[in-house]
Amino acid sequence: CFQTYDIMEEEEFEFEAVELPDITMELPDIACCFCPQAEFNGKSDSLFFNDGVRRIDFVLVYEDEDMKETDKNITFQKRKVSASLMKMGMELEAVRSVVDEKLLFVKVHMPWDMLCTYAEVLHIKLPIQPNDLSTTSSPFNFLSCITKHFYPSEDLIAKETEYFTAPFEKDRLEYFYVKDRDLFFTPSMRSRMAYYILSRAPYEVQENIKKFGVTKLLDGGVYKAAYPLHDCRFNVMSKEDECPNERYLLYNEWAHPKSFYKMQPLDLIRKYYGEKIGIYFAWLGFYTAMLALAAIVGLGCFIYGYTTQETSTWSKEVCDPLIGGNIVMCPQCDKECTYWRLNSTCESSKKLCIFDNYGTLVFAVFMAIWVTVFLEFWKRYQAELEYDWDTVEFLEQEEQPRPEYEAKCNHTRINPVTRAKEKVPYTACGRCIRLSLGIGTVLFWIVLILASVVAIIVYRLAVFFSFSTRLQSDLKELEPFKEYVTAQMATSVTASIISFVVIMVLNILYERVAIWITDFELPRTKTDYENSLTLKMFLFQFVNYYSSCFYIAFAKGKVVGYPGQPVYLLGKYRNEECDPGGCLIELTTQLTVIMGGKAIWNNIQEVLLPWMKNLIFRYCTRVGSEKVIPRWEQDYQLQPIGKLGLFYEYLEMVIQFGFVTLFVASFPLAPVLALVNNLFEIRVDAWKILTQFRRMVPEKAQDIGAWQPILQGVAILAVASNAMIIAFTSDMIPRLVYYWSFSVYPYGDHSSHTMQGYINNTLSVFDIQDFSNKISLSYCRYRDFRYPPGHHRQYEYSIYYWHVIAAKMAFIIVVEHIVYLTKFVLSYVIPDVPYTVREQIKREKYLSQVILHETNLKLVTKRLKPLGGDYDQPNQP
Repeated sequence: CFQTYDIMEEEEFEFEAVELPDITMELPDIACCFCPQAEFNGKSDSLFFNDGVRRIDFVLVYEDEDMKETDKNITFQKRKVSASLMKMGMELEAVRSVVDEKLLFVKVHMPWDMLCTYAEVLHIKLPIQPNDLSTTSSPFNFLSCITKHFYPSEDLIAKETEYFTAPFEKDRLEYFYVKDRDLFFTPSMRSRMAYYILSRAPYEVQENIKKFGVTKLLDGGVYKAAYPLHDCRFNVMSKEDECPNERYLLYNEWAHPKSFYKMQPLDLIRKYYGEKIGIYFAWLGFYTAMLALAAIVGLGCFIYGYTTQETSTWSKEVCDPLIGGNIVMCPQCDKECTYWRLNSTCESSKKLCIFDNYGTLVFAVFMAIWVTVFLEFWKRYQAELEYDWDTVEFLEQEEQPRPEYEAKCNHTRINPVTRAKEKVPYTACGRCIRLSLGIGTVLFWIVLILASVVAIIVYRLAVFFSFSTRLQSDLKELEPFKEYVTAQMATSVTASIISFVVIMVLNILYERVAIWITDFELPRTKTDYENSLTLKMFLFQFVNYYSSCFYIAFAKGKVVGYPGQPVYLLGKYRNEECDPGGCLIELTTQLTVIMGGKAIWNNIQEVLLPWMKNLIFRYCTRVGSEKVIPRWEQDYQLQPIGKLGLFYEYLEMVIQFGFVTLFVASFPLAPVLALVNNLFEIRVDAWKILTQFRRMVPEKAQDIGAWQPILQGVAILAVASNAMIIAFTSDMIPRLVYYWSFSVYPYGDHSSHTMQGYINNTLSVFDIQDFSNKISLSYCRYRDFRYPPGHHRQYEYSIYYWHVIAAKMAFIIVVEHIVYLTKFVLSYVIPDVPYTVREQIKREKYLSQVILHETNLKLVTKRLKPLGGDYDQPNQP
């Protein structure tokens, strides 16, 4: 019986759940708690209360109700929040603004006991002992004298000591590696815990519904701002002894233009901003580094095409006055267009040779393998970061519900895991209605995008007729440009610009709709919210950005009929045709305009606008140079970070990833442009968040979230997309069919395989007498594979056409299977988690179990002693 008691006690201790502090407690009496007000002590870089001991963990800003007429309810809510925070154990100190006397800054501090409590609630992992596993020396250590110049200076940013960590527990404090209580919890951890409490602080009860959370009060204008502090100015070191100057170090070794060639100090980024920001910059840096290899190969492919454009046989035939000059092409529209000679497209044919060559095929296959290697090696690198940053066991249960979710939990259900009752904000039927409304809205906007694409197609058809008749006459005096500006090129460029403008406008409108829908769906956690919004935004952006490219690649010029019987869109507009060399050059133009325009627009939106806003704000609130502005007020003058954090940066990069992979067969320079853009993007994003924005609230993240499966989906689609671009958009397959089959017997007259005669062989003949408007010419040519007039199957598809179709289908099937097999083998061969990381995870788990066992053993021993004494008592005299 005695042993049974001990076992029960031990089991009860081991599986005892952490008691969550009751944050939504009864609202305290305002009179019992008040926020003390202090005068600014003149220390501009101080991160402490006026006593110089208590660290500032968060700052709240509001306008003093005594200085202006304020709604009494707003005053009541502010006082209730302050009272709630102080009753929960937080310490507050208010300071009046130096610049604007109406503003009050409330400094928030969490004492040690409160930090320990909420570190356990949030499952924060903290060090238990230094890492004693030796790291394997790299065989490239001899290069360290060279590579050290590409890393941040170790004299400024020292390498952090590696520790084994475990989830913090207050009762086992003696087993954690606590050197200094003031430094045990980093500032980012303290800010994260402070924000967790602030987002759940109650302030009002209406009709038995408790209202809580500083986020709601920010939206309602009760508070002007809420943010953690930067530790110093970005360009000047702090004079305070206890200031780590991490912001200054990050600016000089990471965000400053002089450090563009250096590797990112990811550990310091994570320490300062949290894992979520750190994982973004880690992914962006890894993606940029992998782009370097793709850019080199793509640039080589471009150089190969550029150097061979003058030697291309079919391009020579187009430009030859005796061949292309004697070929009269049929009009490309019904009324206004005229006959034209093939050699008028000489320059565009040469440009096409740069992108449509055999090097493009090799590069497309290379990129399909590259994207697999990129994703597999990113998984490995991400696994290393997960271990180093203590997010290996970051489970959904550890992530607390969003305050917006908790505030609307009015229904009860049985938890399918614990079988206990829990509060939820909606029933199963209500959830289905919310999801259905969200799906329906997204589909409606996708249909709206497709309608805009159709409108742009109609614009192309209508404007092409106008350009065909007026362009040549308007450019008579501009002789150097006349050869380059064709009707197709002018139509393509103007349509691309209009398409880009439409894309940007629809993005702005849909962004608001997507956020509203996601708010209405009410996801439980921040991760669920971001994943839901990510899926909606990406589906929309995918259709918005890529629809026009897919049209040019796979629809334009495919169903046009022939001069005698053209195909009409909407019964009015004759379907658009491609240049004699194909639509590939137009697809390249579209990609260039969208990628270039998107990069310029994003930089204006992300950099120029915040900089201008800060400049205007500082000008409007300027004070005399003799006044000392405190740290919290300097940060208030910066821009607030958006609610979605770096969501738009992820979206921008994933859309770029799609351009780089989905259409790379038409534009080998896409990786080069992406590489150049990303080299700037890393430093611009770093400069932006360090100098123009307030410090973000640190958040935990294990990986890049929903973006990972999206990247994998794009990679799979890219294989099929590039294979189809080479097969159906470029002229590579028809050229190969001609070279190997139709240039020699029995179809050709040449004795050996050659490309001579390719142009003549790929242009069909049309009898002008079949036109209603007859002229003196007897026939004209058009781009298709049809039997000539007079043949018993005239204007029907020729044997060449069926050979080409068969070759295209065979090419797609063979290339797809080879590439997909290679991707599968690479995914299997490359392990997701490195061996060394697996060993370190096992070692850490072992140490955690040892500590747990020793703690339980001590507890059992402690409880055994008094029981044992009582048992032996009767035998004593």
